[in-house]
Amino acid sequence: MRTPVPLKRGPAFFTICFGLINNAGILALAPIDSFPLEDFDRMLAVNVRAVFVAVQAALRHMRSGARIVTIGSIAAERVGFATSSVYSMTKAAVATLVRGMAIDLAPRGITVNNVQPGPTETDMNPADNPHSEAIMALLPLKRLGQPDDIAGMVAYLVGPEAGFVTGASLSIDGGYTA
Repeated sequence: MRTPVPLKRGPAFFTICFGLINNAGILALAPIDSFPLEDFDRMLAVNVRAVFVAVQAALRHMRSGARIVTIGSIAAERVGFATSSVYSMTKAAVATLVRGMAIDLAPRGITVNNVQPGPTETDMNPADNPHSEAIMALLPLKRLGQPDDIAGMVAYLVGPEAGFVTGASLSIDGGYTA
């Protein structure tokens, strides 16, 4: 791994940015016919637009060899349950954006990848939620993923070993999509 460059405050907040990890998302669930437009707009803003805005800001400070990793969701490939179609749409949009950015940024030597966690124990999906047993029944490994499972893939993607990996959406899902 590279030695981080100290960040400065003020107009030149970044001097050089070696990588960006986009890890933010929100979830709102409702049937399509009653899905609040405000929730739709907010999920687009956080789950899709914020990824684009963060990449734009970081690119001004990136040079060849930089890495961009977005944390998406396996919901981009498998809509797991009713009322989750809008969330899944936002994550599919991110996966497509990553593929496009990978092509756009390849000439600059910048890689762009998407990590797609499956059911993972987080604040949005605690292990004691009422649906945990049903979720684990769908997982061949019979456990929720842990944040460290995801962090390991991210660490690989930002490291020098992943210099030839770009435009990929990598599923870390305990076999959910197998």
